[in-house]
Amino acid sequence: MLQKLRDKTSGWIVTVILGLLMIPFLFVIDSSYLGGVGAQNVAKVAAPPTWWRSAPSWWPMSFLWQHHEISSQDFRVRFEQARQQARQEQGEDFDPRHFESTENKLAVLEQMIDEQVVRLAGEQSGIVIGDNAVREYIAAIPAFIGADGKFNDNQYRIALASGNPPRTPTQFEALVRESIQQAVIPSALQSSGFVTQAETERLLKMLGETRDIELAALPDVPADTAPVTDAQIKQWYDGHLKQFRQPETVSLEYVEINGASLPPATAADEATLRKRYDEEKARFATPEQRLASHILIAADGSDPAKLKAAEEKALRLTADAKKPGADFAALAKANSEDPGSKEHGGDLGWVERGAMVKPFEDALFNMQAGEVTGPVKTDFGYHVLLLREKKGGESRSFEQVHDQLVAEQLKADNERAFTELSGRLVDLVYKNPTSLEGAAKELNLPVQTLGPFTRATASGVAANPAVLRAAFSDILTQDGTVSDPIEIAPNHNVMIRVTEHSPEQALPLDKAREQVIAAIHADRSRQASEKAADALLAKLKAGQSLQELAVSEKLQLNPMPGLPRTQPVPTPEINRAVFSAVAPTEGKPSYGKVAVQGRYVVYAVTKVSPGNLAEIQPEQKKAFSEQLNQIDGLAAAKAYIEAMRKRYRVQTEEANL
Repeated sequence: MLQKLRDKTSGWIVTVILGLLMIPFLFVIDSSYLGGVGAQNVAKVAAPPTWWRSAPSWWPMSFLWQHHEISSQDFRVRFEQARQQARQEQGEDFDPRHFESTENKLAVLEQMIDEQVVRLAGEQSGIVIGDNAVREYIAAIPAFIGADGKFNDNQYRIALASGNPPRTPTQFEALVRESIQQAVIPSALQSSGFVTQAETERLLKMLGETRDIELAALPDVPADTAPVTDAQIKQWYDGHLKQFRQPETVSLEYVEINGASLPPATAADEATLRKRYDEEKARFATPEQRLASHILIAADGSDPAKLKAAEEKALRLTADAKKPGADFAALAKANSEDPGSKEHGGDLGWVERGAMVKPFEDALFNMQAGEVTGPVKTDFGYHVLLLREKKGGESRSFEQVHDQLVAEQLKADNERAFTELSGRLVDLVYKNPTSLEGAAKELNLPVQTLGPFTRATASGVAANPAVLRAAFSDILTQDGTVSDPIEIAPNHNVMIRVTEHSPEQALPLDKAREQVIAAIHADRSRQASEKAADALLAKLKAGQSLQELAVSEKLQLNPMPGLPRTQPVPTPEINRAVFSAVAPTEGKPSYGKVAVQGRYVVYAVTKVSPGNLAEIQPEQKKAFSEQLNQIDGLAAAKAYIEAMRKRYRVQTEEANL
């Protein structure tokens, strides 16, 4: 029986059938097995095996390739970290919606891809990170170091468990090992950066370079008034579509609650004020203070013999300090082991409650002026106390603080009225979160409108950064719901609802027509100015001087000797053009032109003076050289990563971002 079954399931016919059955299976297998990115990943970095650098990447040879993938979850965690960092850096100006742009997501993904490229390069280079290196790295992380300055295992585990995301020690150690492995090659390249002394001096001379120049401002070109045809308008519009965009706009309705505009609360009666006074009587008393001195005999509680000896010494000093005519300050200088007060005769100055440990404080505040007490045991050892003077503890009467109580109670009542009104508004809005009308009508509050406006033209309450962010948020623009209360200032809130929303879009030609015509006129004027500048340059190259042309062409000539390279004067555009120009030859200036706000200026470079190295301090030279070394090292690390990316195969799936 078994033999017959074996015979029927062998042979070429069965092989063909099994092959046909495999075909549909290949269409449902995860594409990552066939060399793709995979359904749950956003990117994949793959490298051929070290023993076969030219291995093809097509399936099934792709199984030989070593690869690392970036999962959607890993990307979301990293992107959230980038979001939090941007929020901290930008503060109130942070715009969550703008941060969600594709450009930001791709920037984060590129960084993660570079990390995986370096990791893969490290693995293929045979770099292995030992357990000792991982432990030493973790032990040096400040978050895991206890109060004693040493690594605290309990603090380490708590920090990992409360992290985002939480990790086990094993997971964290794997992450550290991977991070160290990724950093080995780039760190080595960065530290290997080197710039020669000659190159450093050349750059210092260039940065300190000054140039003598002459600027010739051409006469104003007459405004272009030539007619613009419809064909020209259409051609310009089609060629500059990005210049004619209609920005995103919103219109709002809002209800504002401002505590300053609410009816003031009625002044409290005497009974209410007296009750407040009785409840907060301690607030109107001056704090008790004690002018104290002490002698400390330090003692280690772990050694009973030393503890007993310290106590006996403190007892003797207490007895000596209580003797008539005893000099407490001299005793403190000779015996106290408190380095902060010993040289001052044990003087602690004026002490308030809460400043000292409890046993010390309890004894001190139960003493009378001039009294000596001791020994008092604390964690520091045994103390002998001298109370030299005491003050404070006096209470101001109700009559003395009456006006203060009136003002405070009035402020509290006004804040309570604002809070109650705000709470009622929120409760009513939550019953119908798509409208402000009903809630506002019940509370007799006006519904105000604003807009349409863009992010750049917002005014009134919309100019507040928090209101502006909410107004353009996806929740309010898409759902049409009322926002949560937005605080504009203390006791000043607003609730808004977007009534109209228009996304950014191309401005239709009929609406952009006047802008297009103005742009064409401006371009014609620019071309006319450039043509005049070219004609002037042609005369200069023919041998005429700029001074001669300034007279004949009625140019406004402005000499500027000693223009520095590192300062954007007279304008950034002119500075860049002047220092990009070829250095003049002997007796022959270097000429050029530059556009400034649509109008051309002709310049002449008459002299180039390199920076004087003798004027630069040795410390400045050294610091500059170190900066250049760092820049060179960073460039080497960047070039290495770029080279590895060219050798490896990088695949991304933007749809999974």
